[in-house]
Parts: sequence; structure tokens; C-alpha cells
Amino acid sequence: MQPALFPALLRHGAITVTACLLITAALTALGQGLWDVNLAYSLAIGLISWLTIDLARLRWRESDAIAWPRGAKGLALVPLGIALGLVLGSSLGKLYVQQRHPELQAAAQPSLWLPVLITIGTSIAMSWGFYVVGKARHLQVQAEQAQRQAAEARLSQLQAQLEPHMLFNTLANLRVLIASDAPRAEQMLDHLIAYLRATLAGSRSGTHSLQAEFALLGDYLALMQVRMGARLSYRLDLPAELRDAHVPTLLLQPLVENSIRHGLEPQLAGGHIHVTAALLKGGRLELTVVDNGCGLSASPHPTSKSTGNPRSGFGLQQIRERLATRYGDQATFELIAASAGGTSASLIFPLKIEP
Repeated sequence: MQPALFPALLRHGAITVTACLLITAALTALGQGLWDVNLAYSLAIGLISWLTIDLARLRWRESDAIAWPRGAKGLALVPLGIALGLVLGSSLGKLYVQQRHPELQAAAQPSLWLPVLITIGTSIAMSWGFYVVGKARHLQVQAEQAQRQAAEARLSQLQAQLEPHMLFNTLANLRVLIASDAPRAEQMLDHLIAYLRATLAGSRSGTHSLQAEFALLGDYLALMQVRMGARLSYRLDLPAELRDAHVPTLLLQPLVENSIRHGLEPQLAGGHIHVTAALLKGGRLELTVVDNGCGLSASPHPTSKSTGNPRSGFGLQQIRERLATRYGDQATFELIAASAGGTSASLIFPLKIEP
């Protein structure tokens, strides 16, 4: 028997004992014998019936998900358990009476017709209840699995849309450099090839380590630095204890691209980008991308929340959807105006460490 089945077995046993105690109380209240005699009969019959049904159904179960046999075996379990419970349990009950109450004559011993009816009804009801609960849990597991598969398919679709978007933007920049500065264009193409090679493994798995995500950001920023030169500087801060944290691939790249296109490029002097990772209380991961560009004030309708913010382009929308699909309401995304000028983008979601 698998270890995972023991909790259910113990839970069913506890329910059976509770039912036996209730039957004992009912029989005693109805004047059907002494309470201890009723308890002995009830426990003996009930526990033997339960063990017979539960152990047999686990032995011949259809699957680990549906712990009940198919066909005739499943139908025969309940009558078999009731029969063994009545025969063996009644024998144990009589033995208890002989040992504890030898003064009781056979005629004075309690009639068994009412306990028999109660045992049959209770066994059928409990067996049906256990089956229905198990079936409901199986259907719930199937539904959750279907939801996970749909979510993974959705994430794959979003990622497939995001990667060409980044590639097209880079190729457009490369086209401009080819005409104006061929050596820098060649250097940029070399960085692009290295970047695409690095993203191949992550794009297949859907997630990768935060260390790999920061390495991709380094490749991307080096690529952009070829085009912008001294106008772009950056810093990546990743604590050692968070290197193995797993995140969706290319999660931060759209934020960095957004900072460059909307924050630094409009400024003649360019600017600086700072990317950090931090562990928050409650086992939550915070990723931030801060720039000192022109900021949200350059937009006609600045706002601090991710919903409805002026920088609501394709990349940011993909981030919102990917976070919502993978983490639901456990994740937050905010784009706020930095106090020293520029913009700060913050992602917070549950930390996940994988070996």
C-alpha cells in the first residue's frame, strides 16, 4: 500500500469509530441493552466491516486516483464487509458478554435485529459517501491538471509572441547602424547571435534560474550599449542566495527595453538602468528595474499603477498576462515614478527555488 493512502484509511477509520459511538448512544437511549454491551457489538461489527471494505477496495482499486474496484468486485465489497462484520463482530460481542456479564442469560441479551439494520444502513451510507468523496477529489485533480496545462499553453503562447517582438526591435536598430556605422553593426550582430543562443534553452523550458535571467539581461544590455555607446550604463545586482530562484524566461527584458526606449533614448545624455532582486518577508521575490530617464511625467497621464499606465505597450502587457497566468492574484506589477526622476518597475511574486 502506498504511503499516500494511509491518511485516507485513518480518516475513514476515525469516521467509522464516530459512527459506532453514535449507534451505541442511540441503542442505549432506546433501551436496547447495556451501554458497554452495545459499544462492544457496535465497535466489533463496525470496525470489521470497515476494514474489510476499505482494505479490499485498496487492494483491487481501479487506480490510485479512483480507489474503488470496477464491476462486480466493487459491487460485492459492501455486502461482503457487512456479512463479515455481522458474523465476526457478533461473535466478538457475545464473547464480551460472556466475559464481562456472565450473569446475563441468552434471553436477556439484547436483540440483534435493530443493530443489524443500523449496521447495514450505516455501512451502505458510509461506503457510498467514501466513494463519492473519492470520485469528487479525482475530478478536482483532473480539473486542476487541465487548468495547469491550459496555463502552460498560454504562457508558451505569450512567450512565443514576446521573443519575435524583441527580435524585430533589435533588427530595426541594427538596420540603422549598418548604414551609419558598419563596425558597430557587426559588433551588435555578434551580441545578438550570442543572446539568441542563450535564450534557446530557456525558451524550451518556460522557466529558468534568476541567474540565467540576469545573464540574459547582461547580454541584452551589452547589445543595446553597442548602439547607444556611452549614453547607456547599467548595473545588475543579484544576491547569491537568489541565484537558483526560478522565474519565467525573459520576464525582465521587456522592462529593460521599456526603460531604454521610453526613458533613456528620449534624453540626449541617455542614462542609467539598475536591476535588482530582493527577498521579502513571507517567501516572496521582488524584482525591480529602475532608470533615471525622462520618467512618467513625460506622458500626458502619469499613474503609479500598472493598470492603465501610459507605458502600456506590448511587452508590459505580456508581463501582466504571464504573471496573472502563472501566479494569479499572488503576483503584483507596479510602474511608478522614481523619487529622483525616472521610473521604477517592480514585480513581486512567490519565490520558487528548484534544484
